[in-house]
Formats: sequence, structure tokens, C-alpha cells
Amino acid sequence: MGSYIHSIEYYLPENIVDNNKLSFEFPEWEAEKIEEKIGIRNRHIVSKNETALDLAFNAAEKLLKSFDKELVDFVILCTQSPDYYLPTGACILQDILNLRNDIGAFDFNLGCSGYIYGLALAKSLINSKIASNILLITAETYSKHIHPSDKSNRSIFGDGAAASLVSSSSNDRIHEFVLGTDGSGKDNLIVKKGGMRQLGFENNDLIEDFLYMNGPEIFNFTLDIVPELVNNVLLKNRLSINEIDFCIFHQANKFILEYLRKKLKIDPVKFYINMIETGNTVSATIPIALKDCIENKVVKAGDKILLVGFGVGYSWGATIITL
Repeated sequence: MGSYIHSIEYYLPENIVDNNKLSFEFPEWEAEKIEEKIGIRNRHIVSKNETALDLAFNAAEKLLKSFDKELVDFVILCTQSPDYYLPTGACILQDILNLRNDIGAFDFNLGCSGYIYGLALAKSLINSKIASNILLITAETYSKHIHPSDKSNRSIFGDGAAASLVSSSSNDRIHEFVLGTDGSGKDNLIVKKGGMRQLGFENNDLIEDFLYMNGPEIFNFTLDIVPELVNNVLLKNRLSINEIDFCIFHQANKFILEYLRKKLKIDPVKFYINMIETGNTVSATIPIALKDCIENKVVKAGDKILLVGFGVGYSWGATIITL
């Protein structure tokens, strides 16, 4: 039993925050310099009453316009900004998407490595014959975690959702995985309040109650982990980097990606960097990028594509797919 990515769709909120708006709020930041440094011009941001589940629903609805929803037999939702602590968002999606009742559904909490882990879960469900057509959704509204005065994180993160259909196949086109974890880095990218350890928000104006990111430490972690991750996943799949047709890494920011590309000596024509209109959408960056590459004919059927995710946790993962 094999598996492959049957189709991908994504959805972005209508509201757009451009660099000019950020520059108006933070006059010391010039719009052109923001784009030059991090490679982002616009980011889509949810409205006050719009949530990750709304984005997930819209992405899934787009995908199911061209696929019989009666054939979907599992739903997996990856998000770090859930609508509720309980019930699970995937169960709600089963209902509002009018999917069958005799299917499995669950959420999992991962950030920038979430799509890689989701593919690994979907492949495992297919290999074990539990499911044949899995709706894998990555949906994130990090903007709701960010304090209004946090100019750095506001410039980087955007909201969005992607829906992928992972299906069974006679040929395995989702290949071997390498996954990793180092929870000792948890404090470098964290929202401390809101869970059970530090209940509630005593004062919603306190910046420490919102998303905190130690940029230099995240950068150092990325440089330490990703090159080894790439080498290990190539080794596990018995491939060289020259046999890879295209590389799609988590779209963290332009500076990090360019540094990694040069360190790994990857030809720029085989390396995706394009978050200019979306920003860093966390677990949705890789499927959004893959969908754009397919639509723009940057990649074609039969291509071997290296997918690499890394970030909050610390958590990382990589795999190779054949399109």
C-alpha cells in the first residue's frame, strides 16, 4: 500500500496588512526595508471574529469541490490556535463539512513542522489500512497570539489554512521521513499564558502574555538542525541533493532561507522562496508553497520534491515526495 498527495487547496483571510501600514504604526521601520530583510510585503490577517476553524473550513470546501466528500474517511487538523480546548476542531469540521460519521478525526498541536508530521500520520494511517482518503488541514491564526506593539512578530506572521487530500496508491509517492524534537528550546518560541500551567490572562495588555520569540536563538537552532536534517533524509531515501528536482522549506523568512540554501549549496532555481504576499503562515507554508509551485508549473508530475519543516517545539521533520 502506497500513498500520495492527491490535491491541495488553500485559503487566506481577506484582510491584508501591508508594510506601509506597519511602517505607519512603527515609523522607525521603512516599508522597503521590511521587504528587503524578511521577504514579506503583505500578510493576510483574520478579522476579530474569524478563527482558524473558519480558515480550515474554507480551505477544505475549496478542495472538496473537486473530490467526492463521501470518500473522505479521516480528518486531521494541525493548529496551535484552536477555537476551543475541547471539543477537537477536526470533529467540528466533520460536521460542518457534512462528512460521513464513520470516520476518524483528531487535532494535533504543532507549528512549522506540522505539515511534515501530518503527512507522516496520514501515510501511517494508509499503510495500516485504517483509512484511504485523509483530509489533512493545517490552519493557523498566529496574529491572535501577537501583541499589537510587537512589531517584529507582526511583520513576520500571517494567517492562513491549507487542505491536502492524502490518498492510497499502488505506488508510494510519499517516501521516508526523518523527524526530530528538542523540548529544551521551548522557551524560545512560546505563548506562556492560556493553558493549564498559567491560567488565563490577568491583563491582556501585558506583552509577556502574548507570543514570545527569541529570534537569534531560533536562527541558531535552524542553522544547527536543518543541514543535518536534510542530509539524513537524503541518506534515508538513498538520494543525493542532485537527484532532487525541487526543494520547499518552511517559509520562515527570506534571510533564514537564503542562509540555509547557501549552506546546503542548493541551486537557487531549485529552491522555493516566496512568502511575499502571505508571510509566515506557520504549518501552512509548505502546502501553500507546493500548491503555488504546481499551479505555476514550477514543478511537474514525476518530480522529486524535498519538503523540510522546522520551528516551535523545537520540532523538525523532512520527507521527499514524488509529484
